[in-house]
Amino acid sequence: MERTEPGLEHTVADGVATVVIGNPAKRNAMTAAMWRALPVLLDRLAADDTLRVLVLTGAGNTFCAGADISSLRDPSADPQALAVAAEEALAAFPRPTLAAIRGHCVGGGSQLAAACDLRFAEEGASFGVTPARLGIVYPASSTRRLVALTGPATTKHLLFSGELIDTARALRTGLVDEVLPVGGLDARVDAYTRTLTARSRLTQAAAKEFADGRRDRDAYWAEQARRSGDTAEGVAAFLERRAPRFGWPEEPDRAAVSGG
Repeated sequence: MERTEPGLEHTVADGVATVVIGNPAKRNAMTAAMWRALPVLLDRLAADDTLRVLVLTGAGNTFCAGADISSLRDPSADPQALAVAAEEALAAFPRPTLAAIRGHCVGGGSQLAAACDLRFAEEGASFGVTPARLGIVYPASSTRRLVALTGPATTKHLLFSGELIDTARALRTGLVDEVLPVGGLDARVDAYTRTLTARSRLTQAAAKEFADGRRDRDAYWAEQARRSGDTAEGVAAFLERRAPRFGWPEEPDRAAVSGG
């Protein structure tokens, strides 16, 4: 496990990067330094062409309890701007991203989880978006992302009340994609990320861009598909009853892959 900054660690193995939020004294709350460090770390990981999937999780039995409230008293920091910058960097990460959630996923923790492509939670986790408890205006971009996941009514409920919801309601409203029994999260994340690393990176990159709202890249991705040969390889592998060996264009457009 490599430590990037106090409170952030990461590993890379078999094409999967795992970023761990760790501030156990404060239930993995994000300090100003951690908010600043996350985009830098994500840029480094995005530059690794061997990387296929990124998993974001919390140390121990908590995902992230939000922003470290003491940072709100720091006149040299703008915690909301730092949180939005980290959220946007995570949303723009050019490979599939998965939040693996245990325990509290609250405030800035929910902000980070919502910025991931998918969210798997262990039974017993709790979720909340709590700026109303502090008199903070939740950022417009973060609100829109939450609406896209859960719809206007659930977003309003979460933001109006600041109440926590359980995994059953989070699953029902679309805030999480899967709920796993206690003790089953790690195995499911491992199996799912292995599945993703075996699939077409080209398909995943194009699907992520289109699903995130890009509408003008059809010709670009058609050309990438032609250059990669993934379709021919996928069909051949299916007919020959073997695992496909997907490639990647020699010089992909990194800005397009990341949605930039």
